[in-house]
Amino acid sequence: MAEFTLRRLEQGHTRIRNVPIAVTPEGFWCCPSPAAIQKTLKNQNLQDRHRATSPLHSKASSLQRPSLPPVDKRSVSTSLRSRLISDEQRCPNSSTATPVSSKAPERPQKLNVESQQRKISVGFGQLETSDLKVTLHGKGGTSVRMSVHKNILAENSSFFADKLSGLSVPQIEMADCEDVEIFVETVGLMYCKDIKHRLIKQSVSRVLRILKVAETLGFQACIKSCLDYLEAAPWIGEEEDDVVSSVRRLQDDNYGISPILNRVASDLSNQPNDTLSHIMELVLESTEDRGRREMKSLVLKLLKEINLKTNGTVEICTESLYSSCQRCLESLLNLFRQASEPGFSDRSLESKDPVVRQITLEADNLIWLLEILVDRNAADEFTLMWASQNELAELHTKVPTMSRHLVSCITCRLFVGIGNGEMLPSKETRKLLLHVWLQPLINDYSWLQHGSRSFDRKVVEEGIGRTILTLSLEDQQSILLSWLGCFLKASDNCPNLQRAFEVWWRRTFIRPYVEQHGSDLQSGKA
Repeated sequence: MAEFTLRRLEQGHTRIRNVPIAVTPEGFWCCPSPAAIQKTLKNQNLQDRHRATSPLHSKASSLQRPSLPPVDKRSVSTSLRSRLISDEQRCPNSSTATPVSSKAPERPQKLNVESQQRKISVGFGQLETSDLKVTLHGKGGTSVRMSVHKNILAENSSFFADKLSGLSVPQIEMADCEDVEIFVETVGLMYCKDIKHRLIKQSVSRVLRILKVAETLGFQACIKSCLDYLEAAPWIGEEEDDVVSSVRRLQDDNYGISPILNRVASDLSNQPNDTLSHIMELVLESTEDRGRREMKSLVLKLLKEINLKTNGTVEICTESLYSSCQRCLESLLNLFRQASEPGFSDRSLESKDPVVRQITLEADNLIWLLEILVDRNAADEFTLMWASQNELAELHTKVPTMSRHLVSCITCRLFVGIGNGEMLPSKETRKLLLHVWLQPLINDYSWLQHGSRSFDRKVVEEGIGRTILTLSLEDQQSILLSWLGCFLKASDNCPNLQRAFEVWWRRTFIRPYVEQHGSDLQSGKA
């Protein structure tokens, strides 16, 4: 493990400060954050005050392992150096340094830690053979001085190779270093044979920081190892956006980033609409209740996400959706024909159940497809398709209510959508929808209230009423008077359209009078 000498300079005399260094899972020494340095310096000041009242010690104590007994530092550093000098770990292996003893003043001066420049010394490889000093000046007044080797840096970094080519003194100063900690770690990787092995167990965000510094330094081997890591490591969510943006910066540098980008961009010639159509068909054809229900909810959510995040600019082909709608309608009509045949109700349960179950599935499919079309603002044509199903509406009364009630849920959803402005079909379509499907809905209303958990009576009644009020006053009158006759007979088993009835009443009997007398008053004033 590497050993670093950490020095902090104070005006007037020199003191050795043992600053805690964070250790990564791979064993790298990393530059501490300014907050950690500041905390350490405050602790040092407190200990200095304590020492002022006790006998002075000639040797600096170590803050890193206060509970261990004193050991011979020469023997420890020698054993560490011999252990880390092997070929397998040509990694950061800095020279050891014995802290220089200094006498602390009896009353240490009160220092403003914030105003003091914090300096840290880091050594790589064999310190006695280092021939270059690189000083990094980071944020918060932190400075890191690295003792390194020219040949290692020039061999691995095009940036340092250019710097060293015309260098007359063995020293490089780098101001405004954005990420001092990662810069130090990246330089340490130049001393490693297997960089990719050293990146194992690192977080994706940290590897991206290393990649950025490696790009700046022109450290090709490190860039390649970072890309190998990113190609194999799992990343999703916010990490995905960070990885893609970081990797795409290297697109023109022939680093072979395609395996990484293939996670988020396919080279297949199939259009997304083809894949979507296949997914839709798989869901529509499913007969397993739980899997079908969960996937319908998931696909609907993901389609809404597409529409939301792309502001509707990404077109999902509506032709395939309407093709599926047409197939479901044709299948539903054929099933209604079978269920309305004389003697169907007298058949055995085993004979009837497949037909009844398939009616439920097809109606459920149409409701799901309608939700998708509504979300994409493309449901107007579906309204016309449904309003034109005269034969289906006629057969509706011949099928048992228990089997047919889910079909009326489609009508409810259309009325709610029109009432909320989610779809804008023509006046003729709205009138036809009410003429064909309002009475079948009234026939199923009692069952819907008691047999459907998702049925919201108030919402449906509001939607029906608003749809009626979009027609001409004569059509409103015809439909509402017909409804009144049903409501007076069935009451709670019929939709309550009293609010729509009140609006029609005022439009018919009050508004003309108010407008006429208002104009008379205006003419009288004139």
